[in-house]
Amino acid sequence: MSHGEAYTAIKGSIPESEKKRQLYQQASDALNAMLAGETDRVLMMSTIVAVLHQSMPHYFWTGFYRVVGDALLVGPYQGTPACLRIAHGRGVCGSAWAEARTMLVKDVHAFPGHIACDARSASEIVVPWRDASGEVVAVFDVDSDQTAAFDLIDHESLEEIAQRFPL
Repeated sequence: MSHGEAYTAIKGSIPESEKKRQLYQQASDALNAMLAGETDRVLMMSTIVAVLHQSMPHYFWTGFYRVVGDALLVGPYQGTPACLRIAHGRGVCGSAWAEARTMLVKDVHAFPGHIACDARSASEIVVPWRDASGEVVAVFDVDSDQTAAFDLIDHESLEEIAQRFPL
């Protein structure tokens, strides 16, 4: 079985804890190699999205929403068509931006004000992404089509990657 076939065979499954840690470490190592010395935000966002979306089998939709004025505008992403604009404080992404903290939602249908860009989304994690001065300039949004797909490993791993690669 080729690498691509092995990847396709496991896409959608939630990895066991140790495997999930390994996948995040491999993704982080790949990002370190690819983004060393890079400063272009779009290039960095696109690469982060591509590497993580392709590395993590439980990711259904993966992307950035960029802070532009008083809204989040969809940025580089992989997955089905997305909501284009999200107001400050609205939904999981807008709440993560407003509160400047990671939001892990095990069941999006139970989240008050959840914005359903794709009805298949069941759980979500959103990580605020800062620039070098510490200002939130984007949020990194990952959806899964499975309930409770994200846990402390996802939370800690994504926050670590966000700290390592400020925009």
